[in-house]
Amino acid sequence: MKKTKRKRSVDLPSYEVIKAASAGDAEAMDAVLNHYEGYITKLCLRVGYDEYGRPHCYVDESLRRHLQLTLMDVTLGFEPVPYGSGCKAAKA
Repeated sequence: MKKTKRKRSVDLPSYEVIKAASAGDAEAMDAVLNHYEGYITKLCLRVGYDEYGRPHCYVDESLRRHLQLTLMDVTLGFEPVPYGSGCKAAKA
């Protein structure tokens, strides 16, 4: 029997939220960070070993904060273009 992946419906941040976050709105930025929180946490999972050699998973908080700050930096530098408005480079 072939395994198939289930598609999850993901509520992406709206255009207005992304636009407000890129303009520096703290609540909108928090909404963007909350949207990516699970993904960032998954990327920061590490395996450590105790004195008996047993593995333990933990979240690398330093890396997590670094990824959050990087996301904030990229979001603040983002210039959103509404869907359907076209790209200037494509029109040239």
